[in-house]
Amino acid sequence: MSAGILDGFQTIIPTAAAVLSEKRQILRLTQQEVADRAKITLRQYQRLERNILTSSFGLACRVIEALDMDASKFYHGDYYLEELKTIEGKRFGDRGKHQFK
Repeated sequence: MSAGILDGFQTIIPTAAAVLSEKRQILRLTQQEVADRAKITLRQYQRLERNILTSSFGLACRVIEALDMDASKFYHGDYYLEELKTIEGKRFGDRGKHQFK
């Protein structure tokens, strides 16, 4: 694994950064507030929210936890965008979640 690249995160939903952004908005937090919770700079958080693959694993975990999410569940794709939960009025089951991996 290359330093600073989250190879393992490549297997999760391709919109992982969008999940972080959506969760932040649900919590009604600014990017600065999440950065403060994670004890990182605003710039680091903004980069991570755009592309989680550019961050270290430790930094990504700090942000995920700052958003009141479980890092293991995030990694396994248990969090996904609200609008992706349903297709034609049907809720995805476990099978649907894994298709985003």
